[in-house]
Amino acid sequence: MENDLTLPELVFAADAAGLLAGRVMELRLAEGWKRETLAARAGVTTASLKRFERTGKASLELVLKVAGALGRLEDFRKVLEPAEFRTMAELERHAQVARRQRGSR
Repeated sequence: MENDLTLPELVFAADAAGLLAGRVMELRLAEGWKRETLAARAGVTTASLKRFERTGKASLELVLKVAGALGRLEDFRKVLEPAEFRTMAELERHAQVARRQRGSR
């Protein structure tokens, strides 16, 4: 029997990296910049930027430099913001974790 539950779309790291790389290329092209132009503005090599755009593989430092050159560095702040609590149970769980001084594993 088929599962009647619909699961939210799962985004794996490779998928997210590919989406991010594609978005960087879209933003670069929207600016009318060659790859060399963005690389120079970001302070990274053209080869590294090309590899990122093609494969999604890059260091966090490269991604942040490129985002800064595109004027989108502020968007990364959202990634690090705490999640909003939907239930009282989530809030209570968060309060318990916040009191811990170290991880449990």
